[in-house]
Amino acid sequence: MQVEVNGTRLWFDADGPAVVPHGSEMLQRPTVVLVHGGPGVYDHSYFKPDFGSLTEHAQVIYLDLRGHGRSTWGDAAAWSFEACADDVRAFCDTLGIKRPIVFGHSMGGPIVLLYGSRHPGHAAGLIVQSGFARWDPQRMVEGFRRVAGDKVAEIAERAYGGDEVSEEEWARVYAAFGLQVPDEERESATPKNLELNSYGMDLMRRLDIVDQLSRVDSPTLVSVGELDPVTPVAAAEEIVGALPEGHRAARGHCPSRPFHLVGRSGPFLADHYRVRPRQDRTRTGPPDLV
Repeated sequence: MQVEVNGTRLWFDADGPAVVPHGSEMLQRPTVVLVHGGPGVYDHSYFKPDFGSLTEHAQVIYLDLRGHGRSTWGDAAAWSFEACADDVRAFCDTLGIKRPIVFGHSMGGPIVLLYGSRHPGHAAGLIVQSGFARWDPQRMVEGFRRVAGDKVAEIAERAYGGDEVSEEEWARVYAAFGLQVPDEERESATPKNLELNSYGMDLMRRLDIVDQLSRVDSPTLVSVGELDPVTPVAAAEEIVGALPEGHRAARGHCPSRPFHLVGRSGPFLADHYRVRPRQDRTRTGPPDLV
């Protein structure tokens, strides 16, 4: 499915009902919007099938960001983290999704944090998995050194710095990401916007939104694997330290399933989004937070 948002077309898929019967009433459930990583070479597909189990608690929306997957690509030079953050707000408003829980993984992390800071009061909650608010190349290199040794750290420094590396070298870096990465078949089926990959990486290297996080007013769950070399624990701690009082934060070890966070997302939803009977029979989105 596609929808027109902020002058572009965004592709999305939905899993699970937003409204469920409960005796003689219809109850509305929360909607979780998933924001993937990147830039340019990933889309929503790597969230499947792990996040299917989250439909026990909520409706799940798989979204391809502008310039990614099956959404309109457009001019790479017009792409920005801020545009994607604003798209999340406009996407939810267009579909009538009120008070969403918005989940961001990797590059999706700063996009979700920007969405929360630029549109306070819109989300019922934010979840950041293996994300960052400031790109710190030395922190990332040391993460690879700790997980995979000096040689892989040296290759990662060159690769993320914009230098050419061989396929064999990159395979050594990619292997350090962990066990639960998209397989070769999934990788080959994902549309790759290489122009945006190059441009987006330049933007990512300059990214620093730490001072904007004080404007986030939604409960925020922050999670990271202790063996994550790209966004190590220090990156999550930096986010937590910059968020205002009242957020929820967690730091977890996800050794073989980076999306093991799904298991603790259910309680987070229950804490911050109490389901109530649907009052407006014409509305399709979830209820307001009560």
